[in-house]
Amino acid sequence: MKFSHESIEINAGLLIVLTLVAISIGGLVEIVPLFYIPGTVEKVDGVRPYTPLEQAGRDIYTREGCYLCHSQMIRPFRDEKLRFGHYSLAAESQYDHPFQWGSKRTGPDLARVGKKYSNAWHVQHLKAPRSVVPESIMPNYPWLAENDLDYSDIADRMRALKKVGVPYSETEAEYQANVKKFGKAMADQLNINLAGENLLAQAEAGNYDGNRSRLSELDALIAYLQVLGTMVDFKKYDEGYFAEFR
Repeated sequence: MKFSHESIEINAGLLIVLTLVAISIGGLVEIVPLFYIPGTVEKVDGVRPYTPLEQAGRDIYTREGCYLCHSQMIRPFRDEKLRFGHYSLAAESQYDHPFQWGSKRTGPDLARVGKKYSNAWHVQHLKAPRSVVPESIMPNYPWLAENDLDYSDIADRMRALKKVGVPYSETEAEYQANVKKFGKAMADQLNINLAGENLLAQAEAGNYDGNRSRLSELDALIAYLQVLGTMVDFKKYDEGYFAEFR
């Protein structure tokens, strides 16, 4: 039986059936190989969950819709590498819920923005973007510096993330497992029982918004931005190593 484009397009039932067949084949081609791959998360050192302050900043980042204009996914293309750095690894997002991958870029990709600019630059950029990037179309976010950071529920947020696989600790056994995997200093930061204390200590030490008299939402957001892309030391790996996980 021979079909023409016209005969398919004018027959709604046939079009639906053929569309479903095409989608099914495409889905199988993408999904079936995953069952025969040992792992899709690269084995790298340095990747760890966010500290309480960084996680609070990430929640603000999500709340303000920053992900709508900024992806955190650098593609494996030469022009992307020249502008943003090494392409994004699955391992770097393994503790992100939800992850910030995507193709939408009204603004630049932020996967490797950590330590690229000073805290003071981020403060000014978030308050008045065009004062540092004249061509920017990003809205002003002055209220982030004015709002006190509410971290009363940070322990509960960490418990929720723990339920979906983020290795925050509450028991001694979980804490010792984190000591072995991330080192004692980081294991202390990942202890839910000390979430509030750790958040305040990091904010005081980092002084991200430049104002030590109070803890603002800007402190948390900048703490999050400054850690993006800084966990993996790519100098330790050659390109062939990551190709093994594709």
